[in-house]
Amino acid sequence: MKRAKNLFEKICSLENISKADCIAQKGKSTQKGVINHNKNREQNQQIIRDLLITKSYNTSPYSVFKIKDPKERSISSLPYFPDRIVHHAIMLQLETILVSTFTADTYSCIKRRGIHLAASNLKKALTDVTETTYCLKLDIRKFYPSVNTEVLKQLLRRKIKDAELLWLLDNIIDSSKGLPIGSYTSQYFANFYLTYFDHWLKETMRVKYYFRYSDDMVILSNDKAFLHSLLHEIKGYLKTNLDLTIKNNYQVFPVEARGIDFVGYVFKHTHVLVRKSIKKNYARKMSKGCNDQSKAAYNGWLKHCNSRNLIRKITEQAA
Repeated sequence: MKRAKNLFEKICSLENISKADCIAQKGKSTQKGVINHNKNREQNQQIIRDLLITKSYNTSPYSVFKIKDPKERSISSLPYFPDRIVHHAIMLQLETILVSTFTADTYSCIKRRGIHLAASNLKKALTDVTETTYCLKLDIRKFYPSVNTEVLKQLLRRKIKDAELLWLLDNIIDSSKGLPIGSYTSQYFANFYLTYFDHWLKETMRVKYYFRYSDDMVILSNDKAFLHSLLHEIKGYLKTNLDLTIKNNYQVFPVEARGIDFVGYVFKHTHVLVRKSIKKNYARKMSKGCNDQSKAAYNGWLKHCNSRNLIRKITEQAA
């Protein structure tokens, strides 16, 4: 496998840092950190360049807060200057290289490969009714916090040869136990951490229908016994190679009996419905007077499933 090199110099260029700064500011122009940074923007960009070239950069302390989405999660946030700019500067050069290692079955946090492409491709797979009789659904226990940072660093060395870039990536990776949810680089590192597992499933285990959104996985087959056997193999691979554990809520079930709850929808061979919790939230907001922005967001969800009756019913109730 060819390894990438000579990237650090590109990351450190003022042109790359300036571009990263512009991208990082999108939709965040009113944030205090952005406003303060823009008072001395060019000077700060030069400071970032100097910190990187002299290897004086160290990841700042994280601010941690909790959200419910829908379950409670801890979100870690870094200062806009210099950290978020540095992360975007890195990914401007590294994103294409990391994404090139991903299989076509990976959807989370990748441009043009989000929820609706995952839903569309799963829907297409289910048209092959005879080969998608059963579903294995699983996810990883506390995935982001459980990522073994030493394993991650070794995996990155399989793809990257640039010693200076590896120093910078190590600096970011070592700044937290596991991967901090909310950090811009974490979403790429998380997908990369599982990419060789994805290849193992597709190329060694010969799994035809596989879909992964972050650590939420769906595998389809016409053989229930095969899926139970595969589950055992998956547990072994993840524990041995990645120090990860499958949640105990894994399931092997016939698709027609219950449908596949994945990326906000419930999939069956004949139709797709929106997840019950999303339907309830939509009905509740409509009854209270949903604004146009929220209504458009929900309609964006609903247009990808069989929702004509649901929209009519909720609209009538809200009238």
